[in-house]
Amino acid sequence: MIITTGRLCSVRNAGVIARHYANYRPSSAGKHFRDSIRANSNGSPSSASSPPNTDAGATVPASIKYAKTTAGTGDPEGLGASPAFSTRGPVTWPALGLVAIAAASAVAYYKIERERRLENAMGKIVSSESGWSPNPELLARRKYVKTEWGWFPKEDAFGGAGKPAIGGPWSLVDLDGNLVTDQSFVGKWTLLYFGFARCPDICPSEMVKVGKVMDMLKKEHPDLHKNMQPIFVSIDPARDSLKALRDYANDFHPSFVFLTGAPQQVQAMAKKYRVYMSKADETDDGDYLVDHSIVIYLHDETGDIADCFTQSMRPSDVVEKVVERMTFVPKY
Repeated sequence: MIITTGRLCSVRNAGVIARHYANYRPSSAGKHFRDSIRANSNGSPSSASSPPNTDAGATVPASIKYAKTTAGTGDPEGLGASPAFSTRGPVTWPALGLVAIAAASAVAYYKIERERRLENAMGKIVSSESGWSPNPELLARRKYVKTEWGWFPKEDAFGGAGKPAIGGPWSLVDLDGNLVTDQSFVGKWTLLYFGFARCPDICPSEMVKVGKVMDMLKKEHPDLHKNMQPIFVSIDPARDSLKALRDYANDFHPSFVFLTGAPQQVQAMAKKYRVYMSKADETDDGDYLVDHSIVIYLHDETGDIADCFTQSMRPSDVVEKVVERMTFVPKY
C-alpha cells in the first residue's frame, strides 16, 4: 500500500506510480556514482572511488563534482544514440526559396497578361469609329483621341465614368401633325420631359420649373438661351390627343414643343430613356393616373445625353448645371 500525505492512493494512481518506477533508468552521473560506491565496498583502490565523507569540511569527490549529464539531449541513457525526435522545424530555407520563386513567377505572369489584355483592348478602342464601352447596356460608347500622353477617352462633362447609355433614335408628331425625330433638334440643346396632360400636380410643377429655367437663361445668359429648346413628350397617347395637348400647352412656357404618337412609338422612346411608367387603377368613370419617372433630360447639340435633373433640384440648380454643360471646353 502506498501512502502519500496521510491518505491512501487510489489503485489507479498506484499503478501509474509503479509503472513509472519500473521504467526508470538512472542517468550516467547516477550510474557512475553507483559504480564508485560498489568499487569502494569491494576494496578496489581508486582515487576517484573514495567513500563519501559526510563531515562538514569534507570535499566532494571529483567523480561527482565533474560528472556530466545527458539530460535534455534526447539520449538520457548516455549511449550516444541518435535522438528519437528531429531538431528541424516544418519550415526550411529551401522551402522558403521555392515559395519566393513561385510568388515572383505569379507576379510576372500577371503583369504580362495585364499588358496583353490592355493592348488588345486599346486595339479595339482606337480602331472603332463608334467608340467603345465596357458595358454598352449601361454606359454609352466613348470615342478615344490620341494625346501626347497616349490614347485617352474624349473628355466630356461626365468625367472618367462616361455617359450613361440613355436615349437613342425616336420619331413622334408635333401639335401640327408633322413628323419629328431626334435629328430634328441637331444643333440645339434640349430639355426633355415625359408626362401627361391630366397629371394633377407633379407634371405641371416640373413644366413650370422648366419655364423658369428658360426665363433665367434668357435674362442671365441670352446667348445660351437662343440655343436651348424645351420638349414635352406625352406618355398617355390614348387620352392626349393633339387637341388636348394644344389646350394643355396654353398653360405653360411658349417655347415648349409638345410631342405625341402611337402607343408603340411612345413606349419605344420611353424604354430608350429608361422611363418608368405604369397605369394606375381606373375609377368608376374611367379616369386614371399614370405613375412615371420624374426626370428632365439635357441633350447637347449632337443629341447625346449631357445631364439629368431630378424633381428635388430648384430652377437655379438646373440653370447652374445647364450653363456648366453648355460652356464646357475639353482639354483634349
